[in-house]
Amino acid sequence: MKPSISAGPPSGLLLVLVCCPLLGLVQSAGGNKASGDNAHPHLADSDPERCMRHHFVETITHPIYKCNSKMVLLARCEGHCSHTTRSDPLISFSSVLKQPFKSTCSCCRPHTSKLKAVRLRCAGGTRITATYRYILACNCEECS
Repeated sequence: MKPSISAGPPSGLLLVLVCCPLLGLVQSAGGNKASGDNAHPHLADSDPERCMRHHFVETITHPIYKCNSKMVLLARCEGHCSHTTRSDPLISFSSVLKQPFKSTCSCCRPHTSKLKAVRLRCAGGTRITATYRYILACNCEECS
């Protein structure tokens, strides 16, 4: 790539402009660390199997009482994180090593969620409330 040179004002200053098209790609993808593979941030947004929230519809029914069912929109975290796992040896001053290695890996898990409730209308006019967590965002976090 050739830099473009433009002549400056008569004071003798020279202005050199260099265009770097990859810089914009790296900067825009680097700001979104929560959605995928941190080892390759420029690939995180383009990978269709990255860790992300997926919506689905579930029918809520009470297992014992005769209540009207309700359909609700739920979300789950699904996808892959970094393919790299690591096992580091642990140093111990004991004669017995119960856990000789510390292993690290990342799993696709809920990052933020909110509590939601649905009221079911049951026989005899009673109402029963079912509660669940609705996932707002997913993230790759250390597995336990």
